[in-house]
Amino acid sequence: MLRTFSTTVARSAPSRAIRASRGFAAHAGQVEQLVLEGKPTKEWIEFKKNIEHHAEGRHSPFFFFEVQLFTTYLCSCATETTNLWRKISFFVAVPTTLLGTLWVYRVESEHAEHEAHIRAEHGGELPPVPAYDYLNKRAKPFPWGANSLFFNAHTNKDLTADA
Repeated sequence: MLRTFSTTVARSAPSRAIRASRGFAAHAGQVEQLVLEGKPTKEWIEFKKNIEHHAEGRHSPFFFFEVQLFTTYLCSCATETTNLWRKISFFVAVPTTLLGTLWVYRVESEHAEHEAHIRAEHGGELPPVPAYDYLNKRAKPFPWGANSLFFNAHTNKDLTADA
């Protein structure tokens, strides 16, 4: 049993080291400190005895106090995780959204200026769109007419005029 336990500890040492270095939660590395080099410490043996004691259904007089401690422990982990995601939201997501909005605004304003320039060159109208044979092919007509469901007269070619 002890040999199996020590090989398990030795095999999982690299992953435990990575997990302990993350530092996301307050309990990171706590269990690893109780078992050193495959030799359980007194605290670890006591911890295991307490678990076995509770598993048998014989609760100590401090059971409800222990439940409150465990709940407080879970809440502290939840608080740390909540703070982590709050920081990610404020310092990563919000600035990224603002930068994306500014970039799209700049590109669309350039596009609007270019379209206004083309309209000015052609007497206030956009030049006619070429009627290519491979565009707007339909196997059967739409029930609502020749134009698509999301037709916009300012940007799309009106196909009812061609029909």
